[in-house]
Amino acid sequence: MRREGPAGLKAMAWVPSSESAVEELMPRLLPVEPCDLTEGFDPSVPPRTPQEYLRRVQIEAAQCPDVVVAQIDPKKLKRKQSVNVSLSGCQPAPEGYSPTLQWQQQQVSQFSTVRRSVNKHRSHWKSQQLDSNVTMPKSEDEEGWKKFCLGERLCAEGAVGPPTNESPGIDYVQATVTSVLEYLSNWFGERDFTPELGRWLYALLACLEKPLLPEAHSLIRQLARRCSEVRLLVVF
Repeated sequence: MRREGPAGLKAMAWVPSSESAVEELMPRLLPVEPCDLTEGFDPSVPPRTPQEYLRRVQIEAAQCPDVVVAQIDPKKLKRKQSVNVSLSGCQPAPEGYSPTLQWQQQQVSQFSTVRRSVNKHRSHWKSQQLDSNVTMPKSEDEEGWKKFCLGERLCAEGAVGPPTNESPGIDYVQATVTSVLEYLSNWFGERDFTPELGRWLYALLACLEKPLLPEAHSLIRQLARRCSEVRLLVVF
């Protein structure tokens, strides 16, 4: 076990195995055998030999508890805090615009129904061939997916490459679903909400499989924050 000895030197002192089972789990940095000292050894005075120093480290180590818990006063930390960080980052709904509990339960129920339908037919849809006129962009083609999902008109303001005749569709590979959700979330973070964007976000969220990946958790939080911002802009 690592201990702080005299003169600020850190050493891994030898402690009998019967004193602590933790020693068996932690490799000793400096194994030290029991020291043969003279009968006049006094641990209260400065050590005069290397053996006396190591023996003093052993004694101090044996007196230290195996586990130490720091007693932190949260009031002191709060006084010194210079930045307040919101856990969710979502803007609260303006007065009179909070959704009712009944409405929330209804939306959750409808979304769960869609998710169950997607999961039920996922294997069937994966095995189906796309129509000959449908060309799916590659997973890493962000601009291609924006144009594929939102259409030429909405993407006209950005340089997204030459026009194509691609038709809407969904690739059920989770890596692709997460990537496209990220692309559209980033798009939404810089632009206004549109019905086309809303339909795709809803569909992609319904296609996410459980357990959710950390990336999916982050994207959902990002969408929630952006939606709360848009709600404020619509109201005011």
